[in-house]
Amino acid sequence: MSKIKTGVPPPTDKPAKSSPPAVGSVGSGGEWHQIATGNQPALTTNQGLTVADNQNSLRGNQRGPTLLEDFILREKITHFDHERIPERIVHARGTGAHGFFELTKSLEKNTTAKVLTEVGQQTPLFTRFSTVAGGSGSADTPRDVRGFAVKFYTKEGNWDLVGNNIPVFFIQDAIKFPDLVHAVKMEPDRGFPQAASAHDTFWDFISLTPESMHMVMWIMSDRTLPRSLRMMEGFGIHTFRLLNAAGESTFVKFHWRPKLGLQSTIWDEAVKIAGADSDFHRRDMFEAIRAGDFPEWELAVQLFSQEEADSFPFDHLDATKLIPEELVPLQVIGRMVLNRWPDNFFAETEQVAFCPSHVVPGIDFSNDPLLQGRLFSYLDTQLSRLGSPNFHQIPVNAPKCPFANLQRDGHMQIAQPTGRVSYEPNTLAADSPHEKPAGGFRSAVVDEAGAKSRIRSESFADHYSQARQFYRSQTTYEQAHLASALVFELSKLEHPHIRDALVAHLRHIDEDLAKRVAGGVGLTVLPPAPLAAVAVQDLALSSALQIIGKMKDTLEGRVVGVLITHGSDRASIDAVKKSVAGNGAKVKFVAPKIGEVQLSDGSRQKIDGQLAGTPSVIFDAVVIILSDVGAVALCKDAAAIDFIRAAFGHLKAIGVDHGAELLLKKAGVEKDAGVIAIDAMDHFIAAAKTRQWEREVNVRTLA
Repeated sequence: MSKIKTGVPPPTDKPAKSSPPAVGSVGSGGEWHQIATGNQPALTTNQGLTVADNQNSLRGNQRGPTLLEDFILREKITHFDHERIPERIVHARGTGAHGFFELTKSLEKNTTAKVLTEVGQQTPLFTRFSTVAGGSGSADTPRDVRGFAVKFYTKEGNWDLVGNNIPVFFIQDAIKFPDLVHAVKMEPDRGFPQAASAHDTFWDFISLTPESMHMVMWIMSDRTLPRSLRMMEGFGIHTFRLLNAAGESTFVKFHWRPKLGLQSTIWDEAVKIAGADSDFHRRDMFEAIRAGDFPEWELAVQLFSQEEADSFPFDHLDATKLIPEELVPLQVIGRMVLNRWPDNFFAETEQVAFCPSHVVPGIDFSNDPLLQGRLFSYLDTQLSRLGSPNFHQIPVNAPKCPFANLQRDGHMQIAQPTGRVSYEPNTLAADSPHEKPAGGFRSAVVDEAGAKSRIRSESFADHYSQARQFYRSQTTYEQAHLASALVFELSKLEHPHIRDALVAHLRHIDEDLAKRVAGGVGLTVLPPAPLAAVAVQDLALSSALQIIGKMKDTLEGRVVGVLITHGSDRASIDAVKKSVAGNGAKVKFVAPKIGEVQLSDGSRQKIDGQLAGTPSVIFDAVVIILSDVGAVALCKDAAAIDFIRAAFGHLKAIGVDHGAELLLKKAGVEKDAGVIAIDAMDHFIAAAKTRQWEREVNVRTLA
């Protein structure tokens, strides 16, 4: 079988025919992107050793495990993990909550893990959601991947399922993770942009890393603009193994599916939410738990054998690939409910330490090279960030089952071991902990053979087929959003050659997408597509990859904003409250001033938000109920005009009474199917469950 080496040209005594002598190559999957080298120094380790391959970690064979002896990988990631203290380098902006996991279907055939075999048992857990690129003080709503990490406090020890809200990742090998994060973080010479990928260093790296193209489709989609943390999916990303009592292994991928279904904002809305409420997602989660509307997700698995994996048209060990649900259906096995907010944000949400290496008997790892690096990196990060190997003694990190070992002392040791014995085996302490082969952790027995090398399997070389599948599986609205996101991002670049390179890659994904983006950034001629390592496949489309197509027909978990003034009609307000509450949503009242408003019958309505500080962007739909006098007054208020214009521009359902008609006219809003008289509340509720997508072409120019 031929081999594809990634990132460094094959050794030769002669310069490549296609390249002049003073040209070097970087890239992956056998694709060489030429960059001028001139007198650039050699890349070395901190000890001065020249690095021959900065793209691949050392593996036992092409698809084998990453080797501990890879000192280059360890040095690079160790230095990266220790770059900053005490804030997380990535996933710094986080929101956490306590809850439980309840198993509804046993996987006893596949695993001995009690958390996955004991139906009906409720396992306590802590879940942390996060953005990736921004610092701890950044806003909740930038276009970004969201972390989705769950710590199960099982009977057999802690199990950390550490993933994202996207099922794939940018890179195939952990040795590239420091480069990826350095590229997307604030540019070091200027300290900006914060929590944004729309800058040269990120897209320069991406343009030279074709394996990222699938992830680029996801991050430019509406998946990275979630309406709520309660309305996004979660993924374990990597392939893991389950081991049963007989030692037999089954591959598994983990999926979290929100009870409320998927919903995202649109870009203009996300930007304005950040200005209106930088804590929008955190506040949403807090208020839902406080109100008893506990966020809930289903846990589903994809199970498959080695034989099935061998038949896939991709490599399941490649973290830039997903397994379509149509190929391996999801099986729902349980549910997670978050029902308690932390007592102290720092002690729990900030100090919680997740490590993919935290597993329980019956769960094991695959040879995914990105996962293999994470098994080392996360523990190393916690040692730096929390300052001690005793971070497991912090209450939020401590197992809830009995635990004992002979590890001693260290910074911040708070336990007080007794006796003279701190080693195993021994004959001097009958009650000291010792290994127990029966029931203890065992690794899968896997034959590994091959030449030790820094080489990437040719099965990792297809960088475009699933990217094409993702884009073409989207609805036309979502495709337009994705193309427009690319235009926005690439328009921020200072260097035209980076834009050209990205558009060139897009030609492998979809020619129409490439043309739309090229037109948006002012390219009159499409650049030639780079050489692909393997032919791009037309994979079967998958509606499971959409958001709009799989939104649930529900208003549950949403919030309707009702704009009122003195004299607003009491009966209309009561009808709206009853209808919205009956559909599982909440009503919040907005008025020009905080306090109370006197309604038409003399009663008073408590106000939740002052108009100037409570724009319509924070609501899922709006209703406007005004007296004639109130309408005249609001027509002179820019905040009121913006309230209705923004709701219309963000494709939201708008309920209006007679008094609101004047404000509609003043705002220049022409009625469409989503602007509904409140005496037709059934129609309003139906419209409020989704967006008015047909309206978008009339209010916004998209790529």
